[in-house]
Amino acid sequence: MALDRATTLRADPTWVTRRLGDPDSRVVLVSRDGVLVGEGAGPELIRRSIGDLLAAGAVITEPVLLGLEQGRALFAVDLDALARASRAALTRGASVVTLRAAGALLPRSEGGLAAYLGSLLSWHRAHRFCPNCGTATTVAEAGYSRRCPSCGAVHFPRTDPVVIMLVATGTHVLLGRHANWPPLRYSVLAGYVSPGETLEEAVAREVREESGVDVYDSRYVASQPWPFPSSLMLGFEARSDGGEPTARDGELEDVRWFTVEDARAAVHGHSAELELPPRVAIARLLIERWIAGRPA
Repeated sequence: MALDRATTLRADPTWVTRRLGDPDSRVVLVSRDGVLVGEGAGPELIRRSIGDLLAAGAVITEPVLLGLEQGRALFAVDLDALARASRAALTRGASVVTLRAAGALLPRSEGGLAAYLGSLLSWHRAHRFCPNCGTATTVAEAGYSRRCPSCGAVHFPRTDPVVIMLVATGTHVLLGRHANWPPLRYSVLAGYVSPGETLEEAVAREVREESGVDVYDSRYVASQPWPFPSSLMLGFEARSDGGEPTARDGELEDVRWFTVEDARAAVHGHSAELELPPRVAIARLLIERWIAGRPA
């Protein structure tokens, strides 16, 4: 995502107010159901102008500054907070698409923007009251924090770290499936990092808890923002000496070893026994990266 987050400028209320009154400023719209995407060729997030919102009679109560896009301010507005007539006017010619669908549909830069605004607006919806004293909070720093007028506490958006790991023996990869996934869908294992735990410890613990398999030599590969609602997926590869995996903690319906031939066939859509995660997910990157390192 190439957006300039305007970290310094957003702290100036006068500058933010001017941007909200600037006809060149743009707004992207998001709801609990997803983001607003154009229905024409070349799908992208719909940008409405400040004038469009005023013409639709929209009352903007808590605009969130996302940053600067080609020099113009870009704000996010919660569709769910607008009156029905305003929502109808602003969504005409477009459709609300879930974040998961948007990630697969949009170009990479637009998908990154969708993840950013989806996570940020979700945090604002869930933190309208101070967890310290229960007082209603107010938006600060143009949406980068919320302040409590009673106890003075300042609250910032949080990101939950999640380890996601490809576990392999060299010729086999460990994959599991959740009961609510599509038929034959398997993926690498994942789990939240616990307080006081290193990432490497989280990798070993989650694999052991979910499958009973022991791992070692965990190595970081890449990361991916995962706005469901606000996680950061930290991708690892880990080695194992094998063993019989068993779904143990109730999160997985099944967990098993698959051969590199099984995984390679699934990548090319030639498998009748295995379906891999979509390419928008870091899980798919980890699997394809592992396959690329194995002899054909």
